[in-house]
Amino acid sequence: MRSISSNIRRSVVITTLLSVLAITFTGTAVAQDPTPTPTSPIWRAYAQIRDAIEEEFNTDLTIVQSYDWEQSEFVNGIDDCVALDNPAAARPVYFGWTFVITDVNGTQYRGRVSFDLRDVAICDDVVQIDTPAPEVQVADTGDLPEAVAGSAATGGFELGGHILELNSNTVSLMQRSGMTWVKTQTSHSIGANATANAGKIDTAKANGFKILFGVVGNKEQLAADFDGYAADYSSYVAGLASLGADAIEVWNEPNIDREWPAGQISGENYTRLLAPASNAIRTANANTLVISGAPAPTGFFGAAGCTANGCNDDVFMQQMAAAGAAQYIDCVGLHYNEGIVPPSQVGGDPRGEYPTYYLQSMTQRGYAPFGGKQVCYTELGYLSGEGFSEPIPASFGWASNTTVAQHAAWLAEAASISAQSGQVRMLIVWNVDFPFYTATDPMGGYAIFRPDDSCPACEQLGAVMGR
Repeated sequence: MRSISSNIRRSVVITTLLSVLAITFTGTAVAQDPTPTPTSPIWRAYAQIRDAIEEEFNTDLTIVQSYDWEQSEFVNGIDDCVALDNPAAARPVYFGWTFVITDVNGTQYRGRVSFDLRDVAICDDVVQIDTPAPEVQVADTGDLPEAVAGSAATGGFELGGHILELNSNTVSLMQRSGMTWVKTQTSHSIGANATANAGKIDTAKANGFKILFGVVGNKEQLAADFDGYAADYSSYVAGLASLGADAIEVWNEPNIDREWPAGQISGENYTRLLAPASNAIRTANANTLVISGAPAPTGFFGAAGCTANGCNDDVFMQQMAAAGAAQYIDCVGLHYNEGIVPPSQVGGDPRGEYPTYYLQSMTQRGYAPFGGKQVCYTELGYLSGEGFSEPIPASFGWASNTTVAQHAAWLAEAASISAQSGQVRMLIVWNVDFPFYTATDPMGGYAIFRPDDSCPACEQLGAVMGR
């Protein structure tokens, strides 16, 4: 009888980037902005079914080729796919998720988990398929161009915020917080003209702010013609630099297949694009700070660190360093937006001890591989649903107990710790004014501008920054 209750062992601590975005999902790592590592029901269910299969079949599913899930109605009960010794023992559980997991050797397992996560059934049918796991195509980085020197490599700690719109309200919030940087994102596709962003640069500088552009690339165009797209992307970021951009983040979360072509994800491949982009920026404006694209913080890709669908952020940055990325960057881009404990805390997170849960170990994750290059947090935020009429979405349930008071205090403490570390050049708060709060992405819960028009974080950040 292959029917296992929900109190099965939890043998593998695994973090991931999945949010519940659709009824049927094919297992590629996805992310949002910001990128959480949620304890959503889907991923708790996945962990249960994975662990149950490992126990039942004495196998290791830390790294898998693929996984699929779908919401299901179990017409004859959850145990209908199991040959029970006693048919009367079948449980009257009729709704949940069905998972299909294919291991690295092509063995395919199927199982079911109830929506309340209390019941798990491992199906009898185990199938051997012949499709091998895809291999990552790693670029030859031996012919990277000689790095152009810039003059923005060092500097003291500065604070900024990611804004939806720079207007009188956001200017006031940022000034009260002691922020001197404004961050915005722009997307690049072949043929795009950087001059479309001239107004943003002018508005930022007119209000006394430096401006950071996060330049999101087009993964389909990159996959179709890597060198051609890289050249056009480089021309675009050079245009931003020539217009007066004070900092440019080259790409966004290039370690996952939501942002970079599957099968081509590696720190080496990213460095192959980073090099010409950096040289173009520094040639256009030597004072523009070049920031590497912050990877999505995750341990989802297991002990090996990489699959065709992505890489753990620490492994990805180690690959970048080995490929020579340090010579092309002024600052190491990082994201941190899944904290539920104070920034000073270095252990005791109720979810476990994975390094991306803690601010200080996250800093070391980016600082260590690059020989002393400072870190730039291009997204750092804490999520609180307090003040919203709807509860925290299930996929962000790890933040359900975070209060607005903690949200404000932790942002201020993060700024203080970062400033004193000497390892952090810039901290961009995610976010200042995003109002959106949906069932799939509660971005407004990260905002320092709260639903009641207050900003508790403003005064606390301002005190840290001497305002």
